[in-house]
Amino acid sequence: QVQLVESGGGLVQAGGSLRLACAASGRTFSTYFAGWFRQAPGKEREFVAAIGWSGGSTVYADSVKGRFTISRDIAMNTVFLQMNSLKPEDTAVYYCNIVRLLGASWSPLGSWGQGTQVTVTS
Repeated sequence: QVQLVESGGGLVQAGGSLRLACAASGRTFSTYFAGWFRQAPGKEREFVAAIGWSGGSTVYADSVKGRFTISRDIAMNTVFLQMNSLKPEDTAVYYCNIVRLLGASWSPLGSWGQGTQVTVTS
């Protein structure tokens, strides 16, 4: 079973940057697509970005396209989310998970970690 630990969140002003990391345990992690999700207060968890097992395929939610970049280091069993040009509406708890595409939606396959808080001030 894959276990995931997110880190890298923090408090940043609008326009700033943060880099999130998701460290995974389990030898099978590298065989899955991996994704980032976020949940803002009072809202449902939403998809942010996903990356293929080799790192060659990426997909983003429209709200972050052009500002966020997902990547993975297979040797380190880690997935990253580089977030630039942050906006107050990016404020949320960010989670990672292994994912698969079901129809038009990316669905999580594993258990959720504790997430990492990102707060963007205006």
